[in-house]
Amino acid sequence: MIYFVDDFLDNESYEIVSKQVEGSEFEEVVVGGKSFWIVPSNGMMDIAVTSRLEAMEGRPVRNILSFFRMSSETCDTDWRIHSDQKINGEQPDRAVVLFVSKNHSDIELTGTAFWEHEEYGHVMPSVSDDEFDRMLKDEANDTSRWKLNTVIGHRENRLISYPSSYFHSKYPNKSWKERRMIFVMFYCHG
Repeated sequence: MIYFVDDFLDNESYEIVSKQVEGSEFEEVVVGGKSFWIVPSNGMMDIAVTSRLEAMEGRPVRNILSFFRMSSETCDTDWRIHSDQKINGEQPDRAVVLFVSKNHSDIELTGTAFWEHEEYGHVMPSVSDDEFDRMLKDEANDTSRWKLNTVIGHRENRLISYPSSYFHSKYPNKSWKERRMIFVMFYCHG
């Protein structure tokens, strides 16, 4: 199940996070031959998000990995349709995206997209590491292999939570005159 929550952080917490991230220098990190621009999360943000998720979901949440990520007209412009598998050696139950920046796009619809693969459907099945790597290399940017299912629109302080096995990407792949900044977290229950 995919769900989203508007005004996820209280106003004061959101303003603090937003100002900190806006003034941050995002660092290029290369993973699997792809560049990402990130800033590590801090303990206060992790605690704020996990405690709110625990209250909403009614069970313990364990953060596997969290960070802030940035994309723009010139940085991180691939589609990169994918599912999230084996983060720090673990299979997360769920992933979250929290929109930190205002929506500065000229395009009407921006946000997080969920996709259906022509062979596998909307969920990545259990496949070999080689097949997973092949899909990322050969199919993540080939939109002819995918059908767009839905887009959950970008809204400042909106959190989206979804099963990590769902195929997803940012939407669209590039459109931002200003930086698109999000908080990302992968987590397990228990």
